[in-house]
Amino acid sequence: MTRVLPFDDETIAEAARLIADGQPVAVPTETVYGLAADATDGAAVARIYQAKGRPAFNPLIVHVPDLAAAERLAVFDDVSRGLAEAHWPGPLTLVLPARADNGIASLVTAGLPTLAIRVPAHPAMRALLAAVGKPLAAPSANASGRISPTRAEHVVASLDGRVPLVVDGGATEVGIESTIARVVDGRVEVLRLGSIELGALTGGEAIVAPGQMAAHYSPSKPLRLDVVAAGADEFLIGFGNVGGDETLSASGNPVEAAAKLYDLLHLADASGQARIAVAPVPDEGLGAAINDRLRRAATPTH
Repeated sequence: MTRVLPFDDETIAEAARLIADGQPVAVPTETVYGLAADATDGAAVARIYQAKGRPAFNPLIVHVPDLAAAERLAVFDDVSRGLAEAHWPGPLTLVLPARADNGIASLVTAGLPTLAIRVPAHPAMRALLAAVGKPLAAPSANASGRISPTRAEHVVASLDGRVPLVVDGGATEVGIESTIARVVDGRVEVLRLGSIELGALTGGEAIVAPGQMAAHYSPSKPLRLDVVAAGADEFLIGFGNVGGDETLSASGNPVEAAAKLYDLLHLADASGQARIAVAPVPDEGLGAAINDRLRRAATPTH
């Protein structure tokens, strides 16, 4: 049975003890709840994959307390360092060349020569990093391919019995995963859209960062997009002037919509309706990141 304890010093100490024992622990970040384990312990990282049922070719993000810690693990060029200085701590992940003998378990990078790394801003994750004193691999704390968790109860709904502890820090602030970027020949390429806007999503078939799989963030029910009138068997998630059973944002605010996105997908997935419908969201700025998540959620996993 998974315990849920409120975020405080005692809970962080208990979470650190579990991580030192090789166990993964669910903890809030400013984006979504992460499933954190010691990134230098291959067995601990394997338990993340085991709990999530995550494909082994999809790399994990490593969380560290500051830029200095990140530079001990990966090689920064001037552009990457500038991005880090501008956006860390915060919801930006950088994919960088991994330093030789950096101690990170090979399962974390899925055999790639690069490392996905970020400095989180949430006080719970920062407190856990300080208590553990090691980098933490921490993908979203949900079964692989399912809806990402923005509350402790979402973690329990997906992973109850698979992880020993959830640190309950309330609802997450940003509500969608971090922007992922890399620098190639001095040019910034965005690999996954998020709340930090750096440019357009790049193409390419290789999986080099989390969130690039076509079928990802998926509810168990069929999902239909750009809907202005729901069918009789559909739970409609509205936006702007399109109402619904619930709305991402009645005022059409994309920040509010991003923060509520996974909450409402969870609610719709648990409803008595057989299908889910989502109103149109303008495909610009943060709306593009929301639509990226929705398109992946609408992609069949089987």
